[in-house]
Amino acid sequence: MSHSPGLLQRLFKLQEHGTTVRTEVIAGFTTFLTMVYIVFVNPQILGVAGMDTQAVFVTTCLIAAAGSILMGVVANLPVALAPAMGLNAFFAFVVVGAMGYSWQIGMGAIFWGALGLLILTLLRVRYWMIANIPLSLRVGITAGIGLFIAMMGLKNAGIIVPNPDTIVAVGHLTSHSVLLGALGFFIIAILASRQIHAAVLISMVVTTAIGWMIGDVKFTGLFSLPPAVGSIVGQADLKGALNVSMAGIIFSFMLVNLFDSSGTLIGVTDKAGLTDEKGTFPRMKQALFVDSVSSVGGAFVGTSSVTAYIESSSGVAIGGRTGLMAVVTGLLFLLVMFLSPLAAMVPGYAAAGALIYVGVLMSASLARVRWDDLTEAVPAFVTAVMMPFSFSITEGIALGFIAWCVMKLGTGRWRETSPCVALVALLFVLKIVFIDAH
Repeated sequence: MSHSPGLLQRLFKLQEHGTTVRTEVIAGFTTFLTMVYIVFVNPQILGVAGMDTQAVFVTTCLIAAAGSILMGVVANLPVALAPAMGLNAFFAFVVVGAMGYSWQIGMGAIFWGALGLLILTLLRVRYWMIANIPLSLRVGITAGIGLFIAMMGLKNAGIIVPNPDTIVAVGHLTSHSVLLGALGFFIIAILASRQIHAAVLISMVVTTAIGWMIGDVKFTGLFSLPPAVGSIVGQADLKGALNVSMAGIIFSFMLVNLFDSSGTLIGVTDKAGLTDEKGTFPRMKQALFVDSVSSVGGAFVGTSSVTAYIESSSGVAIGGRTGLMAVVTGLLFLLVMFLSPLAAMVPGYAAAGALIYVGVLMSASLARVRWDDLTEAVPAFVTAVMMPFSFSITEGIALGFIAWCVMKLGTGRWRETSPCVALVALLFVLKIVFIDAH
């Protein structure tokens, strides 16, 4: 093993980044603890769409491992990847649940959206789009997805229930699921505010353990060989998804992934001190390429769009500066595959707290909107509230872009609208007129 520090030193340029193998390994482990919740939450969400949860558990581990290791080796950045929260909920609850498409066609839509993102990345259009979409719309999209995810968490815990008279109402506040869902959320919020990085994992362990004590959860062991994944790998219906009625959905997957990933990459590299004043960072091209290739691979193996995880900043906070951190995180995801009985134990309410907490984090970006300028505030507000209220990420994005153009035109400030925003708004208007109207 005497050569390995030398090899790692050369491969990841540790000295240049002022870090050591030990620091990177600890940072990788920390990042893993903050984001491993996805391997328990993702199967539950995709299970709603009728997918085999045990198989989704394995593919979630595999794609998180492959994406993170690729990011570490190809881009040498301290950024781990995994299936995106928000897009998985959109896929399961809206595309499959509310709109009635099969999960195979939904996966096909994710595939085409990811392929579109890869093409935009290779043609360098992605940079142009990131630069030209105004901050208030970007913030509105992030916050709207956060509110949408929080709503799913509140529903899964039974904190809110459907009501024909008032649309929604408060559920039975003394039921197991409500009490434990709320407990899980407050455990995360309190631990996170005390800077404890594994807050989400600790909360899921505590609520699952209480669920086991009161008889809601059956313990079936710790370790087993990974379950078979044949039922979901390669099952995406690519032809079925190439339908005019799916255009808006494919575009949504692409657009959300575009901002989600790009924003996270800029955020994490900024925290690591790697970005310049324009928000660009070294090896940006490689990073964006890895993240779009991972998404295409994710749809193929049967999991939702893959994105860079903001949780990577927990590893950066304790000194992670290179791709070695991401590689360590990826290797740990491979090991988790042997813990599938644990994943099967996690009850819906144990994951609900994590969903509500993600909503808190994503809604925080609304603070960046210039609320005193209505031409900025109205589009951000419309985008954010229409996602949960219309139960669709696509409609939120569409109405937000249209609202931006209407406000800027109506106030004589149309010069502030970039061709990119005008084009997207026009496409959405055409979709509403020619597709939705029929």
